Amino acid sequence: MGDLFFSMTASLDGYIADEEGRFDWAEPDAEVHAFINDLHRDVGTYLFGRRAYEVMTVWETLPLEGESPYMRDYAEIWRATDKVVYSTTLEDVSTSRTRLERSFDAEQVREMKRSAARDLNVGGAGLAAEALRAGLMDELRLFVSPVLVGGGTRALPDDVRLGLELLDERRFGNGTMYLRYRVER
Repeated sequence: MGDLFFSMTASLDGYIADEEGRFDWAEPDAEVHAFINDLHRDVGTYLFGRRAYEVMTVWETLPLEGESPYMRDYAEIWRATDKVVYSTTLEDVSTSRTRLERSFDAEQVREMKRSAARDLNVGGAGLAAEALRAGLMDELRLFVSPVLVGGGTRALPDDVRLGLELLDERRFGNGTMYLRYRVER
């Protein structure tokens, strides 16, 4: 059985993108990126909303020659992982090991978790909100960036109340904080 977790970088005021949709302030440095790579090695399936998927597709075709070791490493992790994209508007998927679903089905995700040999990672705040509301999320793994953006796309939904148990924390040299929480049932 695999755990379902949400891993995302957010500003200190709780946003994954600012009001213009920019998230350049969230780009991880080498230390943070290497840590993220290690977290994602155990992921067997990524679950994406459309916008998160479209951002992440760069890893499919990124030329690796001349890239840093941590960038090459993440591209290999991405390419070797199954992906499910939830979208009512996307015509087709452009990456390998990827299937398109028209709607989020909580029972289907429960079955994916039950039958998974490895963990599942949610990519995208909207999809994470649906998984949280459905009681599917096992962990939140947040990277808090030392910046205030003042508004935009919220990392976590306003209408969900859950108890959380802090499992791990780490401070990186660039001021980013990693916070790992288990969702209490």
